[in-house]
Amino acid sequence: MSRPASVASGPYAPPVPARRLTVVSADGARLHVEVHGPDDAPPVVLSHGWTCSTAFWAAQVRDLAADHRVITYDQRGHGRSPAGSACTTHALADDLEAVLEGTLERGQKALIVGHSMGGMTVMAAAGRPRVREHAAAVLLCSTGSSRLVAESRVLPLRAGRARTWMTGRVLGSRAPLGPVTPVAKSVLKYATMGAGSAPHMVEACARIVHSCPRAVRHAWAAVLEALDLDHGVRELRVPTAVVHGTSDRLTPPVHARALVAALPHCVGLTELPGVGHMTPIEAPEPVIRRIRELVTTYVTGGTPEHGSTPAQIKEGA
Repeated sequence: MSRPASVASGPYAPPVPARRLTVVSADGARLHVEVHGPDDAPPVVLSHGWTCSTAFWAAQVRDLAADHRVITYDQRGHGRSPAGSACTTHALADDLEAVLEGTLERGQKALIVGHSMGGMTVMAAAGRPRVREHAAAVLLCSTGSSRLVAESRVLPLRAGRARTWMTGRVLGSRAPLGPVTPVAKSVLKYATMGAGSAPHMVEACARIVHSCPRAVRHAWAAVLEALDLDHGVRELRVPTAVVHGTSDRLTPPVHARALVAALPHCVGLTELPGVGHMTPIEAPEPVIRRIRELVTTYVTGGTPEHGSTPAQIKEGA
């Protein structure tokens, strides 16, 4: 089992949770869960992406825990959650249901936020009873529902079969990432972050990603290469907002536009100029702001800021 690497101080140092617990998924997989903030505050559930961990949400947890009940968990095989027996989108959906059941009261509503594979987790679970019971709204950050490898631009090659094949081999490599060196950080930054990302942001991402076991990275890469959750997008009937970086090479903006077009109840696309794939770390304030807006509007019953027609918002990071 891996232990999440993280920075020791600053906005990306993971806060100490008020409570830690283990929930058990449908196949017996044990998931590490952390709860932050007051018990009686409006709940927000954060689901991280491929090769990440609860540490990925440090900036959001630090801000939101003052007046929200923030629930984070390690996806199976990531952070402090053992790999379990299955790496499938069905298992991801099972895991999210287990977390919701283990942390929320019957009928309690929450905002569910998913980044990258975490967003795919929400799509995979869209029709599940626990998601329909507990999701007041959803925020999808830097994610897509299909054609991930074909659309990826992590390799500077012309689109086509050769790029798709090579991208699949690179993302699914079994090679160890090794220590966090200047060269390793440069490679990670190019592939997953915007050119203007500050060194402390790159450092935080590198420490988190490099802590993911290579076998886990390889297994989930195969799942993402074959991903087809377009049906899950159509099942996601709660108000759903989308946040995406315009410089995302891993899941380029074409995915965000496809989500906006397919979601039954999209309540806005927020574009972050110059931001790459790691939106919660690269642009913590806009992501936090969008989370707070959605909680106010859909969880605590404030006045909606967007109607049923999607709004497009451009923000500086």
